[in-house]
Amino acid sequence: MSGVCHHLRLLLLAEAVLCAAAIRFQDVLSSGTTSPITSYKKLQGWSSDQSTWNEKLYPFWEEGDPRWKDSWKGGRVTAKLDTDSPALIGSNVTFVVTLKFPKCQTEDNDGNIIYERNCTQDPPASQDQQAYVYNWTEWIDDCGWENCTSNHSHNVFPDGRPFPHFPGWRRRNFVYVFHTFGQYYQKIGRCSATFSVNTANISLGEHVMTVQIYRRGHSAYVPIARASAVYLVTDKIPLSVSMFQKHDRNISDSIFIKDSPITFEVKIHDPSYYLNNSAISYKWNFGDGSGLFVATGSTTSHTYTLQGNFTLNLTVQAIIPVPCKPVTPTAPPPTSAELVLSPSTVTTGESSNSDSPITVETMEDNPDGGCHIYRNGYDITGISVVEGILEVNIIQMTSIQTTESQAENSLVDFVVTCQGSLPTDVCTVVSDPTCQVSKSVVCDPVTVTDECLLTIRRAFEEPGTYCVNITLGDDTSQALASALISVNGGSPSGTTEGVFIFLGLLAAFAAIGAFVLYKRYKQYKPIERSAGQAGNQEGRTAYFSNFKAIFFPSSTERNPLLKSKPGIV
Repeated sequence: MSGVCHHLRLLLLAEAVLCAAAIRFQDVLSSGTTSPITSYKKLQGWSSDQSTWNEKLYPFWEEGDPRWKDSWKGGRVTAKLDTDSPALIGSNVTFVVTLKFPKCQTEDNDGNIIYERNCTQDPPASQDQQAYVYNWTEWIDDCGWENCTSNHSHNVFPDGRPFPHFPGWRRRNFVYVFHTFGQYYQKIGRCSATFSVNTANISLGEHVMTVQIYRRGHSAYVPIARASAVYLVTDKIPLSVSMFQKHDRNISDSIFIKDSPITFEVKIHDPSYYLNNSAISYKWNFGDGSGLFVATGSTTSHTYTLQGNFTLNLTVQAIIPVPCKPVTPTAPPPTSAELVLSPSTVTTGESSNSDSPITVETMEDNPDGGCHIYRNGYDITGISVVEGILEVNIIQMTSIQTTESQAENSLVDFVVTCQGSLPTDVCTVVSDPTCQVSKSVVCDPVTVTDECLLTIRRAFEEPGTYCVNITLGDDTSQALASALISVNGGSPSGTTEGVFIFLGLLAAFAAIGAFVLYKRYKQYKPIERSAGQAGNQEGRTAYFSNFKAIFFPSSTERNPLLKSKPGIV
């Protein structure tokens, strides 16, 4: 009997030694470093990294192992792991791992890797030598899931669990093993893999997600790449604020213009749509003494009427509906009779757990009867408000008569005024009539000391209709005015000018001759006019008076409102 007990002790000791020597997921996925076992909250669908790793089927290579050079034909495969972190606690955080193959290698629709061996050679190789195909599924093409008995043990994950059986599983030639928070998750896939994990059971702060990638081999899987990424779980709503102002020259310098509205837009980072059913409010304090503004929309506007530096404070609050926890009923307060102690009762400052009151975590009810939690997000931004150009107007456009030597260009003067600060530069953009296709851009510095009144002269090479945009700007602001102008061309030629002069003289002599003949042969006859005839005569008199005003104006002043001509740019 003692001999049997001795043998049992030896067997138990040998089993303990084997278990201690077995490699674990933590050893592989933590790059060989170990950490003390810590109790973690379980992630749904994940397993503890204390599980045993099948090193025979999935060999583990340290970084720098020479076998990495032969793990892939044609070069080394690299992996990139991306995340949409930061994630609000309770939401999902998503990870995407992408494999990058050596040059000239791609994955086809069947999951095979096409290796164009001569893709960089000139001239290219013949058609039958251009490509080499990695077909790792050839050994199972002629059998089904149940019939591949010889390779059934090959279709398992590192912990021994079989691959999921779904259409197209045989074309998933890569095995991805993810590790974080003391747990692992494994799946098969193509050259990229995406998965999400809920953060309700992940502690706040930064964590590291690592992934180990294996490819199919003939007798075992071969490690080809590993990658890692840092992700953040927070109880503050991730958000950003973008600001826009109509005449602001640089929206990224946080310098804005006085007396011009600024548009503020809040963007909440919620890629998993965790806050879709939440009631969200936005509390604004613009820092200029205007008070607190509460809005339900993510966009608002505000106008600063004073110059200076201001601090913008934003608080975003989300009321998130969640399932209500059961409320444990509390015992009614004791009556006065129950407070009388018998002589044998002894009280102390401590009480046992069974007698201590039960603390119940309660949640405030919503008006619709559901329960909810509060989450807040904050943003503090400093901005500066200065004087700027608020408006530009084109008040006059004048065609300039040119000499014969300048007949190929038509000159037009634009008289421009502005409101706000004085400009330091002016730009003119000449486009087609639709204002879509730019034909020329001219920019010039200007010096304005007193009043914003400029005359801008621009040349047009061809007659036609143009869209003209004139922009006045300074260091922090700019404003635009547009006009549609029709250009008739340069000065007429000498022949055309002579024809017009001859026709004009001929018309004048004809008018004078008709007037003389009328005065010579007309006899005076007094006529009594009726009231209607008087009205008609007065209408004809008014008509001839307007006719005279058109052809014989009494004043030759063209622009009586412009008392002085400004400088020309």
